[in-house]
Amino acid sequence: MSAYWPSLTGGMLLGLSAVALLLLDGRIAGISGIVGRLLGGGQIPLNAAFVIGLISGPPLYRLAFGSFPSVTIAASWPLVLAAGLAVGIGTRMGSGCTSGHGILGLARFSKRSFAATATFLLAGVAMATLMEFLR
Repeated sequence: MSAYWPSLTGGMLLGLSAVALLLLDGRIAGISGIVGRLLGGGQIPLNAAFVIGLISGPPLYRLAFGSFPSVTIAASWPLVLAAGLAVGIGTRMGSGCTSGHGILGLARFSKRSFAATATFLLAGVAMATLMEFLR
């Protein structure tokens, strides 16, 4: 069970921050929207605090557990950058990202968020299957 504690703790903190933002400011905690508003100059203190909180996660993890988690990325940097760009375009097309739709949208029983989350998951499964097949 100890292997699951970091993920469980991270998930609970993510949920807590999403609920806090909704209750305190009435906003959905969609990361792409928050970063977009920050870059566009909207609600700078609130959006900057949220982004700083996200960025401070890895150092806090290291403080709590003594080291960073082991992560291996087998893809090339150009592929990682292209994937990031595709995700950014997709979040704009889908009017939100996995955090906004998957965490708060589903909790609010939003039909649009259910469709978006199902699409995210199906596309991820399809791409992972395709990449495994091409290996």
